[in-house]
Amino acid sequence: MAGPSTTFTEMVTSTLRYTANEVTDNVSNNNALLRKMKAKGNIKTISGGYEGQFPLAYGENQTYTRYAGYDTLNINASDVLTSAKYDWSQVAIHVTASGREIRMNNGKEAMINLVKTRKDVAMKTAANQFSIDLYSDGSLANQVGGLANLIQTNGQGTVGGINSGTYTFWRNQFREIPGTNAYTKDTIQGEMNALWMSTYRGADETDLIVSSHDFYTVFEASVEQRARYTNSDMTGRTNTGSKSLYWKGAEVIFDSNTNFTTTAEKMYFLNTDYLFLVQHKEAQWTPDEEKKPLNQDAVVIPMYWMGFLATSNRARQGVLIDAA
Repeated sequence: MAGPSTTFTEMVTSTLRYTANEVTDNVSNNNALLRKMKAKGNIKTISGGYEGQFPLAYGENQTYTRYAGYDTLNINASDVLTSAKYDWSQVAIHVTASGREIRMNNGKEAMINLVKTRKDVAMKTAANQFSIDLYSDGSLANQVGGLANLIQTNGQGTVGGINSGTYTFWRNQFREIPGTNAYTKDTIQGEMNALWMSTYRGADETDLIVSSHDFYTVFEASVEQRARYTNSDMTGRTNTGSKSLYWKGAEVIFDSNTNFTTTAEKMYFLNTDYLFLVQHKEAQWTPDEEKKPLNQDAVVIPMYWMGFLATSNRARQGVLIDAA
């Protein structure tokens, strides 16, 4: 079936190809977590593979020996490496227009406005929905496994193909606040500190804390007298819809793009040195050729993303909850 207009298609495909990076940037700029990872260079692009692999150092070298004189040294091999393996997830979004819409906007200025509106809606939708996925447990069909998958409320689970019930080095940290809604502005920082100490090791420490509505409100009240707000390019409200405070050098944010409910009572303690968003080089919100449905008077132009969220060190990640 003949397309209703080549002008719409040409304008959309040319601008999408020209601004493919703009779509990617729009997605990352819409999410404080992704902005942090992007700033650290932890948004990776790879060319393929059946799955993504991350090498893990899971044990200490066993040849450390205190000795004197001619004592025998330990030269045995130490098995300290394994790999976490992550499956690809795929996302598609489409810029569409019916033949009626295209013909009604046939003038140059009207066509430019139509193309801009449809492209902007697609970009905003991709950003909002992808943000939800990044905080998810990956339980929806074909959904990207997000933070709730990597960092579980009991510290366990099978992540990256490794069962942390068997391999304890692969468990994330967690803390459940005792009692039911027992935390207050006078106690919340003590609870946070208890979890923070379990995630801290040497130079490795939490650098980003993402909080639900209720935890953030109580934490904000606890530091109200000495609060310092930031509108930095990473978490400023003007860019991401987020507001941040600092605690032990880590940014504490309430991200309005999460899928936290108003009663979630959850706070992620993240070491973003060990968090990565990996995407396929040929599917980074990449536009495809136009599609013309056989039984519709319309034009459909798809964009594709393919990748996964990964961690290479679950033990340095944590979650504070009030599940009671």
